[in-house]
Amino acid sequence: AGGHLGILRGARPVPEVLADPATPPDLAERLRLSQQMRDFASQRLALPDNNSYRRYADLHRSAAVWNVVAAPAFSLDLKTWCYPVMGCAGYQGWFEADEAQRQAEGLKAEGWEVQVQAIPAYSSLGWSRLFGGDPLLNTFIGYPEGELAAMLFHELAHQRVYVADDTGFNEAYASAVELIGARQWLADKPSALAAFEAGRERRARFLKLAREGRERLLQ
Repeated sequence: AGGHLGILRGARPVPEVLADPATPPDLAERLRLSQQMRDFASQRLALPDNNSYRRYADLHRSAAVWNVVAAPAFSLDLKTWCYPVMGCAGYQGWFEADEAQRQAEGLKAEGWEVQVQAIPAYSSLGWSRLFGGDPLLNTFIGYPEGELAAMLFHELAHQRVYVADDTGFNEAYASAVELIGARQWLADKPSALAAFEAGRERRARFLKLAREGRERLLQ
């Protein structure tokens, strides 16, 4: 709660950031673009029309949170943690990288295989709307246009539908929304769409290799 409130306290309305003469021109351009995407998300994709992503925060760090992911040695079944509101998930998020690493080391000492993942954004599932909504962050505002749109659509999708205790469904659903939405957003921008599709093709090839490896390990 403290880490999340710290992010919210550091957020400023996008018009205020745009009016600030100290705002770099490239950041101002991205913020204007993000607001067009935000309008598109609600008007064309039926995603929540609320105050999320109408403010901007510079966290002065490279990630919003660091997720600790663990599994038993030689297993592909994730350890789960359970939380209020969101239910159980196959990861544990930390706002401080050092704390995440200490948790990872503790799990390794218990025999778990562990990875710490830097996460650029997360959704509060709409619960932050009373405090100004989930903000845009420096951790992803500079993404290529297609990936920025995908990020916003993905996180807003979690606000539309979220099933407690089912990480697989939640991520599959939000990933489908981000892909469909980003392609619609880029429909009249051929070069940006081509770059987006090339990136997704690389991701698909990696996932195919991962699935094939998983199948071999299960044999």
